Amino acid sequence: MFCPKCGGLLRPRGGELYCTCGYTNAGKVEIKEKFEKKRELEVIDPSKDDEHLPIDPKAECPKCKKYGARFYTVQTRASDEPETKFYKCLACLHNWRDYK
Repeated sequence: MFCPKCGGLLRPRGGELYCTCGYTNAGKVEIKEKFEKKRELEVIDPSKDDEHLPIDPKAECPKCKKYGARFYTVQTRASDEPETKFYKCLACLHNWRDYK
C-alpha cells in the first residue's frame, strides 16, 4: 500500500501502517504472506553414479594417455566466474579437472 499524502510506501508498525511523512492508517491492518511449496529437485552426485554423465571423446587422460572421458561441471568459485569442468577417464577411471 502507498501513502495517500506523499505516495511513499506504507510500513507496518503495531497493527497500523505509517509513512515517513507522518501519515498513519488508524484502522487495523493484517499482513499475511503466502508461500507455495517448491517441488523437490533430484540431486545427482557424480562421484557415486556416473552413467548419466556425457562423454567427451576428445578428452585425453593425463595418466594413461587414452581418449574418452565422462565430464561434469561444478561452480567452485564466485558466480561471476566460469564453472570448473571435471573429467573421469573411461579406461583407467582417473579423475582430473580441466584447467583451460
